[in-house]
Amino acid sequence: MPTWLITGCSSGLGRHLAQAVLEHGWNAVVTARNSAKVQDIAARYPDTALALALDVTDRAQVAEAVRQAEARFGAVDVLVNNAGHGYRAAVEEADEADVDELFATNFFGPVAMIKAVLPGMRARRHGAIVNLSSIAARNPGPGSAYYAATKCAVEGLSGGLRKEVEPLGIKVIVAEPGEFRTDFSGRSLQQSPTAIADYAETAGRRRIENDTTDGHQRGDPARGAQVIIKAVEASDSPHLLLLGSDAIQVVGDALDADRATLEAWEATSLTTDFPT
Repeated sequence: MPTWLITGCSSGLGRHLAQAVLEHGWNAVVTARNSAKVQDIAARYPDTALALALDVTDRAQVAEAVRQAEARFGAVDVLVNNAGHGYRAAVEEADEADVDELFATNFFGPVAMIKAVLPGMRARRHGAIVNLSSIAARNPGPGSAYYAATKCAVEGLSGGLRKEVEPLGIKVIVAEPGEFRTDFSGRSLQQSPTAIADYAETAGRRRIENDTTDGHQRGDPARGAQVIIKAVEASDSPHLLLLGSDAIQVVGDALDADRATLEAWEATSLTTDFPT
């Protein structure tokens, strides 16, 4: 049976995905920074679940999690890089230390996880890596520029990685969720303490104290988990997996806008070539 290693399982999509994998009868390494928050999942599936403490910014914990996964189940077949958090601030407002931590968690954490599982996947010529991105990568809102930048980085990395490892039998899937009814817009959302008045009508409107969307998102994390499993198991797994009606709308609109700009500026862009 396959073994899934999932980061960020204390709540939301990660928790639902871990439960869905275990309900399929598969093995799951269920991780969270505080392992006590996932012990209830492991207790329900003592033979197929392994609960571990994992902070993806801690390289020693990353290595130890993969070591324990392989020791218990023999291999990691599917890695899901789900751990991460949001951050709200206008570009000018952001604290440098906050941004460093954001990239450490949302980008360099997944990089460390990928590098830790790839030797085993390469040896077996089999595996799948699912990197959670966001529709913010396609349509960053005011106040979300730094968060969107981390997800753009994840998508860029995934595209290059895919071309490196697909010939070795390893899938790479980017999942772009829309808004899901999870803790992402609640306890998992951080923001700069600095608020500049000139941004009150742009980034300011999306500060936590002004955001009323939490609890009203369209996306169901339990359904999202099932779609991720379906995509991983498919013989024609998508490179980009959109999750939610809002994701379809946002990405479709972004593609249309990019195509319109390309066509409007095509003649000018072509003037940069040397004459033939």
